[in-house]
Amino acid sequence: MKSYKFKINGSEYVVEINNIEDNTANVSVNGAEYEVEIDGKAPKATKTPKLVQSVAVPSTDAHPAVAKTSAPAGAGAGAVKSPLPGVILDLQVKVGDTVAVGQRLLVLEAMKMENNIDSDRAGVVREIKVNKGDSVLEGDVLLIIG
Repeated sequence: MKSYKFKINGSEYVVEINNIEDNTANVSVNGAEYEVEIDGKAPKATKTPKLVQSVAVPSTDAHPAVAKTSAPAGAGAGAVKSPLPGVILDLQVKVGDTVAVGQRLLVLEAMKMENNIDSDRAGVVREIKVNKGDSVLEGDVLLIIG
């Protein structure tokens, strides 16, 4: 929307051009709207770019068997998966350890930040699938709690 100030015969007018389509312009003069016909070649209306956003896709898969992160559960067998890509900095459990809900299992460095991976279930560590210094991707199984 362009705004102009005109002075005609001593009177001031504020004219705003709201929209131009073909040979018709929608303008406001001192707050009153008018439809104005344009003779001759119509001026080119400035085009404002239209931003189009792509459809958002959830970061986890819909089917639980292929989910990238594990869902919290009670006691029982389950895989602890990496919530994001990174490097294993420290393993704080070993095979055979009994773990409780919320107990720290390992430390994962991702994007130069240390992320604590805690247990979401109680049980015994059955298998550790990673070693200190390993690079992992999102959804990789880190260890199995049974």
